[in-house]
Amino acid sequence: MPQSHDQNFKNLILDYPREALQLFAATEADQVDASVRILPLREQQLKERLGDRFRELDVPLLLKWPDGRRAALLFVVEEHTETGRFSIHRLAHYCLDLADLLATDRVVPVVIFLHPGPFVTELVLGGDRHRFLEFRYLAYALFQAPAREHFDSPNLIARLNLPNMAYAPEEKIDVYAQAVRGLLQLEPDPERQIKYLDFIDIYADLDENERALYQQRYAQEAAIMSGFAERFIQKGHAEGRAEGRQEEGVSILMSLLTLKFGPLTDETRQRVQQADPDTLVRWAQRALTAADIVDVFDGAEDKGT
Repeated sequence: MPQSHDQNFKNLILDYPREALQLFAATEADQVDASVRILPLREQQLKERLGDRFRELDVPLLLKWPDGRRAALLFVVEEHTETGRFSIHRLAHYCLDLADLLATDRVVPVVIFLHPGPFVTELVLGGDRHRFLEFRYLAYALFQAPAREHFDSPNLIARLNLPNMAYAPEEKIDVYAQAVRGLLQLEPDPERQIKYLDFIDIYADLDENERALYQQRYAQEAAIMSGFAERFIQKGHAEGRAEGRQEEGVSILMSLLTLKFGPLTDETRQRVQQADPDTLVRWAQRALTAADIVDVFDGAEDKGT
C-alpha cells in the first residue's frame, strides 16, 4: 500500500526532529541547541498507556536538557493535508492525555497544514462569566510560506518542502531544483538522499515536459541523483541486502524510474509496491540501461514466469 502524506511527514520529522522544530516551531525551539536530546516517544508505550486515545500519525518529541536547568519539554507535531480534517478538540484532548501521562505541563502543540483552507487556532471553554479552559497551538501553513525565501535555507526540512510552499507556476522547475540541490548539499547519506528524492518527487509532481525541462536546465543535479541511485542499487545487490529492505527498495526504484522516465502512473507505482525484494533488485538493475520503462518490467525473465 502506498504511504499516506501523513506517514511521509511522520518519517520526515522522525529523521530530522531538530530541523523540524527549528522550522515549524521556531518561537519555542530557539533555545534548542545541539546539547539538547530529542527523543521520539515510543509508539508501543503510548498505545499501551493511552489505548484508543493514541494518535498514531502524530509525533510526540520529548526534549531534555543535559544540565537540568529546565524541565523536559514535549512537542506534539501533527500534519494535515486537508484543513477540514483537523479538529482542535481532538488535539487538545490528546495533549492533555500526554501531559497527564508524562506528568508535565510543558507541552507545545504544533500543526502543519499543507493545503489551503480555514482552520481554527484557539479553543475556549467557559460560561457567561468565566473562561475555564483556553487552548492554542502553533500553526504552520506551508502553503502560505514563500518558497523563494527558503531557496538558500540551511534547514533541510525547509528545502525538502519547497514544493509544498507558495510560488508562481513558472517557478515550479526552479523550486524543484532548489529542493534537490538542498538535499544534495545538506544530506550526506546516499540512502537518505534517495529516500527524500522520492519525497520531493511526490509533492512536486512534475509532468513529463517539466521533467524534461528540469533535466535540461539542471543537468548536473539530475545526473548526480541518477548516479547515486545507480550506485546504491548496485551496492545493495552486491551485499545481498534485499531481506528486510522492502520499503527502501520500493522508494529507490521509484526514484530511479522517475529520474529516467518521468512521472510514474498509478499502475506502475502499484506494481512496484507489490513486488518482492528480489524482483525490486532485478527491475532496478534493468532500469540502469533500459531505454523504455516497459523494458524494465517485461524482460525475458519476467516473460518466462
